[in-house]
Amino acid sequence: MNCLRHLAASVFVTGTLLMGPALAQKAPLTDANTPLHALQPDYLTPYREVSPQEVKGVLDRVRAYLEAVTPTQVVDRATAAVITDRKKPVQNAALQAGDFRLTSYEWGVTYGAMLLAGQVTGDKRYTDYTAARMKFLSEVTPYFRAYQQKYPNEQNPLRQMLSPHALDDAGAMCMAMIKAERAGVGGNLRPQIDLYMDYIMNKEYRLADGTLARNRPLPNTLWLDDLYMSVPAIAQMGKLTGDTKYYDEAVKQVRQFSQRMFNREKGVYMHGWVESMETHPQFHWGRANGWALMTKVELLEVLPENHPGRAEVLALLKAHIRGLASYQSGEGFWHQLLDRNDSYLETSATAIYAYCIAHAINRGWIDRQAHASMALLAWNAVSTKVNEKGQVEGTCVGTGMAFDPAFYYYRPISPYAAHGYGPVLLAGAAMYQLLQEHPNKMNDSAMMFPN
Repeated sequence: MNCLRHLAASVFVTGTLLMGPALAQKAPLTDANTPLHALQPDYLTPYREVSPQEVKGVLDRVRAYLEAVTPTQVVDRATAAVITDRKKPVQNAALQAGDFRLTSYEWGVTYGAMLLAGQVTGDKRYTDYTAARMKFLSEVTPYFRAYQQKYPNEQNPLRQMLSPHALDDAGAMCMAMIKAERAGVGGNLRPQIDLYMDYIMNKEYRLADGTLARNRPLPNTLWLDDLYMSVPAIAQMGKLTGDTKYYDEAVKQVRQFSQRMFNREKGVYMHGWVESMETHPQFHWGRANGWALMTKVELLEVLPENHPGRAEVLALLKAHIRGLASYQSGEGFWHQLLDRNDSYLETSATAIYAYCIAHAINRGWIDRQAHASMALLAWNAVSTKVNEKGQVEGTCVGTGMAFDPAFYYYRPISPYAAHGYGPVLLAGAAMYQLLQEHPNKMNDSAMMFPN
């Protein structure tokens, strides 16, 4: 029976105890001689009780890897020598190279994830990771601003911070900086926060109704990714300042993106929308749906309970989770294109869904019994993609929008795709908290969260 990993260690047949090979040779497994319901299936993804400590072990591997490969030094590109004098810009100045960029939107996700992991586990090393890098960036920003003025034609490693050109440059990093500011870590971040927010609110291109948009690949195009690259930062600014205009803007963006891009029949979003198209090709890309789901979670986290848009955002979150539940694979992952089972199983989207569902349970927004097993299965799947080095495998690289399936089916995967790290840390943090408060139990071989 190739569907079983192992059988019961022993079983009584007609009064005789049969062991090991003798069992297979002398007696078939029948309802009369074997508790068939208790046989262990050959699960591809771990399906068993999981402890918070096991989750923390996975997180620790990821944190240790990232600590080692994201240095905080200014160096001379030509000689690799560390630049300690930051009063006079050196022409070849650069940030010391690591495996990942310290100012990318993916790292904005990672900084916020480290803060959450530190908060829920009590392990200060996670908080310190974000605090140290935020402090470093705040300290070297004046140096590279002077560098930009002195060497305007040279590549500036802080260009995204000094002169954001897109929501990718600003939103996720701004969100993380506001979270760090609210946590009291990371140095003087407010000037950079204000610069980012000015870009998001006043300089990014918009449709006539104010929806944040791009002019590529075609004019007046919406990218689902841009919900996450804008709304969480805007919502956090509302929390930081107390100004309700930010909450109103955040809800407006979620509403207007969703009106155009949420397929209510399927319960998932299309990746791209183009104003000039009569027919909108619908490709339900996994990670973009993750950004949309996480946008709603981040917004609900800070949106006042009495805000008139809160019920609408919560209803969208629940509808999106219901839609996603119908597409989860038996291995626990979701597919690169959610509704196309012959597209590959992808890590970063699965991690985002695990985080959002677990966090929504932790906040009491959705039913635990209905959704916790789904989240744990997703986490167990994701944990198999964290190798011994702490790298996250199976993550799709950066991806634009397209109007044909081949583009999505054949996007490469890489452990150096930065998109996987923040989501895995977030998923682990939320699952750690869920398991601390509601231990999982096996009942008739099925995973349950009874308490």
